[in-house]
Amino acid sequence: MKRRIAVIAAHPDDEVLGCGATIARHAAGGDEVHVLIVAEGATSRRAARDRSAAKDELSQLAASARAANQVLGTAHLELLDFPDNRLDSIDLLEVVKAVESFLDKCKAQTIYTHWPFDLNVDHRVVSEAVQTACRPTPQSTQEQLLFFEVPSSTEWRVSAGRAFEPTYFVDVSATFESKQRALSAYANEMRAWPHARSLEAVESLARWRGASVGVKAAEAFVLGRALIR
Repeated sequence: MKRRIAVIAAHPDDEVLGCGATIARHAAGGDEVHVLIVAEGATSRRAARDRSAAKDELSQLAASARAANQVLGTAHLELLDFPDNRLDSIDLLEVVKAVESFLDKCKAQTIYTHWPFDLNVDHRVVSEAVQTACRPTPQSTQEQLLFFEVPSSTEWRVSAGRAFEPTYFVDVSATFESKQRALSAYANEMRAWPHARSLEAVESLARWRGASVGVKAAEAFVLGRALIR
């Protein structure tokens, strides 16, 4: 049965790093995948936010996001313009309302988003906004809420009791190559080995998550909530 899937990420490339092969698996199986990227992903690299100075970089990043999501088979990609790495300076309600608007349109049954305790502040704000927007009201379409890991943020947070300990695994042996090609579309965001956000590290993580459950490659999640109707 066809399902509607929502992936809500802080920055361009987070959606692929966190669950790109799972997106490809959903799309290949006939599910309708909607992706929301909340922050623009570039202006924090300067001392002050200046969109005009970063115009070319922002345009390239948006093009990379469209190319990557085309590789994965995403049905709809929405790019918002919240400030990069400054979401803690925005009223949480504004982010919640943006997420709610997105979910009202796509009517997703399964939602993927960031682990709530990542090092990156934007990841944490987006996760909280998604959890708020996904309040389990009687009229809600949502049945699953899953948290993904993002290399170079999830494992870099040093917080006792808040480590990412996956409870839900997706076999992506058949679609991991699509994730690799999608990450290649984000070439400017990737780093050289042995950086945690290198293609080699991403593959190593997928192989390890796969070996943890006896398959060739997997993406791992923490299950936040599940409803069996």
